Amino acid sequence: MVRHLYSHLHKLLRPYWKQVGLATLFLLLITTGQLVIPVIVQRVIDIGLANADYGFLARAALLVLGIGAMRAVLFFWQRYLSVWIAQQVAFDLRNHLYDHIQRLSFTFHDRSQTGQLISRCIEDVSSTNQFMGGGIIEFARVLLLITGITLLLLVTNWKLAIIAMLPMIPLLLLTSRFGVRISKLFLKIDRALGDLSARLQENVTGAQVVKAFAREPYEIGRFEKANRKLYETRIETFAEFAKIFPTTHLLVTIGTILILWFGGLMVLNGELTIGEVVAFNAYLLIMAQPAQQFTWVVNMAGEAVAGLDRIYEVLDTPMDVSAPEKAARLGKLNGQVTFDNVSFRYQGESKYALRDIKLHVEPNQVIALIGPTGSGKTSLINLIPRFYDPVEGRVLVDGMDVRQASLPELRQQIGIVLQTSLLFSDSIAENIAFGRPSASDAEIVAAAKAAQAHAFIQELPQGYSTIVGERGITLSGGQRQRVAIARALLVDPRILILDDSTSSVDMETEHLIQQALDRLMEGRTTFVIAHRLSTVKRADLIAVIDGGRIVQRGTHDSLLEQEGLYREIYEMQLKDQEDFARALEAA
Repeated sequence: MVRHLYSHLHKLLRPYWKQVGLATLFLLLITTGQLVIPVIVQRVIDIGLANADYGFLARAALLVLGIGAMRAVLFFWQRYLSVWIAQQVAFDLRNHLYDHIQRLSFTFHDRSQTGQLISRCIEDVSSTNQFMGGGIIEFARVLLLITGITLLLLVTNWKLAIIAMLPMIPLLLLTSRFGVRISKLFLKIDRALGDLSARLQENVTGAQVVKAFAREPYEIGRFEKANRKLYETRIETFAEFAKIFPTTHLLVTIGTILILWFGGLMVLNGELTIGEVVAFNAYLLIMAQPAQQFTWVVNMAGEAVAGLDRIYEVLDTPMDVSAPEKAARLGKLNGQVTFDNVSFRYQGESKYALRDIKLHVEPNQVIALIGPTGSGKTSLINLIPRFYDPVEGRVLVDGMDVRQASLPELRQQIGIVLQTSLLFSDSIAENIAFGRPSASDAEIVAAAKAAQAHAFIQELPQGYSTIVGERGITLSGGQRQRVAIARALLVDPRILILDDSTSSVDMETEHLIQQALDRLMEGRTTFVIAHRLSTVKRADLIAVIDGGRIVQRGTHDSLLEQEGLYREIYEMQLKDQEDFARALEAA
């Protein structure tokens, strides 16, 4: 455990070696001052009291006072530096962890629980911070005291020193075994806490669904099960402490008894002075406290090791979607997109989501993707901004493999409106400007007007400064979708991806949005996943996807003339929309 912990701490503390060195120097001086006090007490007894030397007693008292004052000042600065280093490392570690999580691909997030990641960023970093703020210093103090006291006792009387140190041997062995057990238990606690956080986060996020289906008792039971697992793991851990603390206390008491008995005999035999026995006992009492606290240090170290293991489990996860070191500069895109024999499957899945996709899209074309649920439409468009990489074939933008391009340059020129639009707990204006934080108020308003969002935004209590609830819950589905469209349009993308972006709005709102999109799609390559006939009919090319393959392609009219899936979808889903539109026109 010690070697594992050292390897982690060495990396974390390396940037602050000067502060660590200064704090260590202060600790060394503080410990030295503590070890000098019993020597002064011994001389006071053997010289000052024995000879009734009042001057010696006064000088000794002043010296003890001076040492105490020096230790108090040094202790303040040593504690200040220790806490500063611990907080700085926690700050760096939390930032590094969050930065890495942000850069990891969708593949990582697909298999990770949000609650577990939150637990690692907060709880595991906190356990590391606590160990660095107090555990490391206490560990160093214990080592310095044990080493210094052992040397002083051996110099004073090696026979009594060996007798006094005998109980320390089983104490160290017990503590070592305790450290191995406790680190494993703390890892179990961290995992149980992560599971509990994941359950809590999932239930709070899905509160509406839980209530809608009256599943509160079931979810309460699931939470109670995760909570009980954490409870039982903590009880198991504290049971280990209950075993170790009485044992350490007993061993320290045995050491005191041995010194008093054998030291007393040596005084009677003239081998030691009374002052030396008092100093011996004082040193043992000084050693007793850190020896007993050593289990607490091991506890903190075990918790820190468990936390750091979970943190580095994330930090050591490679970024499987990343740009090469010398990524090619894209410049301003024309918008040509080619899928060259692309096959793709999700990590851990044996079934392909896409198979042998061949599709060439010219700049400024509108491509409609249509097919049954789970056919691979969303998987296909997710390959363009490199949310995932194909396992076979290439995705080309302007003739360049996207895996060779600069990721920021690529994604900054792709506007995306997802089927379920996520808004942040921020103002409407800041949500619209999320992709372009430098956008002016006039540009934000222009994007909102283009997305037919300006009218309802003006009616909100604070207009564009209105704070939306978590995930935009205070807005209707259609309002969230229009804000998301405005957010995508503000970045002025060369490639526009609309993943069923009008499915959450009524017919009137869809008509308003479609009018804006008709104008805004001009001069952009647009991929649309749609279930509305109005969107499908205006596409330059319709790609019909089934089972991860493109089974048909063409325009609306040409596909209707063919036997196949498109005609089936039209008859089952789209024809009713067309009949409804005609009825409205006739009315």
